[in-house]
Amino acid sequence: MGLFDFLIGNKTEKIKDFQSRGAIVIDVRTRAEFAQGAIPGSKNIPLQNLNSQMASIKKLNKPVIACCASGMRSGSAASILNSNGIETLNGGGWSSLYSKL
Repeated sequence: MGLFDFLIGNKTEKIKDFQSRGAIVIDVRTRAEFAQGAIPGSKNIPLQNLNSQMASIKKLNKPVIACCASGMRSGSAASILNSNGIETLNGGGWSSLYSKL
């Protein structure tokens, strides 16, 4: 098993762990992007609105899996959420994440 396989497998295991604990999926793409396709049941909170929604996300008291189009914005979102005490995993691109759920 190569390093790439290890990293992908590890991410899949983390996703499954988060799911088993009732994680919510937050899609940080724009509303227009979200409307073109998304993971069923995911919440759309565009990255630029994340800070203004922090209190409502904290009230959910659940871990978060962040996703976007490619993994860049969700990486930023995971960093912001983690720094605010919300356990968050960067799920990467939404279509790739959807195949792992």
